[in-house]
Amino acid sequence: MQLITVHLPKPLVEGLERLVELGHYPSRSEAIRVAIRDLLRKELYARREKAGLMTGV
Repeated sequence: MQLITVHLPKPLVEGLERLVELGHYPSRSEAIRVAIRDLLRKELYARREKAGLMTGV
């Protein structure tokens, strides 16, 4: 895995910490990985679907 640095507003960090405290994720890093993965799947899938509709596929 690659290490990246991201600056987040305090409320977002607090929200991540709360998710970890509640046991939804083992760490903030894992919560962020899941969020990014889900965003990429959603965005890339939506773009592929639109491209398919435009070409008639």
